[in-house]
Amino acid sequence: MTAPPLPAPAGAPMSRTRQLAAASVGNLVEWYDWYAYSFLAVYFSSQFFPEGGGPLVPLLNTFAIFAVGFFMRPVGGLLLGWFADRFGRRSALTLTITLMGAGGLLLAVSPTYAQVGVLAPILLVLARLIQGLSVGGEFAASTTFLVESAGPGRRGLFSSFQYVSTTTGQLAAAGLAALMASQLSKADMEAWGWRVVFLVGAVASIVGLWIRKGAHETHPDAQALREGTVKRPHMFSFLTRYPGKSLLIIGITVAGTISYYTWTVYLPSYAETSVKYDPSKALLVSTIALAFFIVLQPLAGMLSDRIGRKPMLLTFSAGLAILTVPLLNAVDTSFISLLSVSLVAMVFLSGYTAIAAAVMVEIFPARVRAAGIGFPYSLTVALFGGTAPYVGTYLSSLELGSWFPWYIVVLTLVSLPVYFFLRETKDDELDVG
Repeated sequence: MTAPPLPAPAGAPMSRTRQLAAASVGNLVEWYDWYAYSFLAVYFSSQFFPEGGGPLVPLLNTFAIFAVGFFMRPVGGLLLGWFADRFGRRSALTLTITLMGAGGLLLAVSPTYAQVGVLAPILLVLARLIQGLSVGGEFAASTTFLVESAGPGRRGLFSSFQYVSTTTGQLAAAGLAALMASQLSKADMEAWGWRVVFLVGAVASIVGLWIRKGAHETHPDAQALREGTVKRPHMFSFLTRYPGKSLLIIGITVAGTISYYTWTVYLPSYAETSVKYDPSKALLVSTIALAFFIVLQPLAGMLSDRIGRKPMLLTFSAGLAILTVPLLNAVDTSFISLLSVSLVAMVFLSGYTAIAAAVMVEIFPARVRAAGIGFPYSLTVALFGGTAPYVGTYLSSLELGSWFPWYIVVLTLVSLPVYFFLRETKDDELDVG
């Protein structure tokens, strides 16, 4: 069945460019706030936790809260995905960015452990729980919205903008953090500089909210759902009706999430803890590598529209299964070594990130699509992606950092047979029922 024309407000035709902007700008703000936490953890960790037990303890505790936030993502994927399936994608996208702005503002103004004691880490946890709920719903709603907005033969291209905007948000967070670190003393950065980065994200959320209000709804039954003329899906309809598809989302995601969070989020901290790499230089490497990664996304998305999804996924998983250990072992204190490792990893990682949204949307029917993607995807990310920085830091604290690359390889290999047996979907008509 071919997707029907999307409704246009006030009789105006739908602009696919505007659809991309509505999803991408809001998504950028969402992920800027989310990743600012990881980039700034080395600066604010001691503000929320006492240093008793060794210098790695505050950082370890801060990354533990990073992981806790991830465990709210399945809840967000379920609740807000269900909301998107019942009331429309646009309404869900408006809600997610509102939640993210609130969480970022709470981080920006939270008092320190020295000021309020145990209340400080409690507020830190609360902020991350709010943001985790938001991000879980954001992926569910925005991936569905993007791919449903695409024209024929362009779903891979539109899908790639999920990680274009996600990574632009990371780049903005890393870039501003690097700029602040280069202009402020370490003492000032730890005392107040990190708060500025979170405050910028909270303000930007207002801009994203305004842009998203002008988006077109892409749910084919949105009007009927509002009028109550069609039956709304139950919260777990995707699981009771399509359990195999739910498991398939998990299998697709395992390799992608551990690789993504290792290479784009944890690598600077890995370099700092394993070879004593300078933190400001590590942030600069991340900035350059993320800019390169952004350029790769639409190219990989367009390539998948020509050659298919499976070849891209197989190249990604097989390539990083072979190269992860030698790449991470090649990291030393030189700028060129860390940058080269990052750029090579980004090329292979793009085989997953550029097309993940298209692959998942093509699996589920529209009626339960957002929740069907959001919950199993976010659950897998929480288990394997969000815990990657914690696992790596914990192994380093035990002087077992050399085990971490092999941990990544094992999880990457889990998805390889899933990709091998996955049915090619690039030429399928998008299911709308």
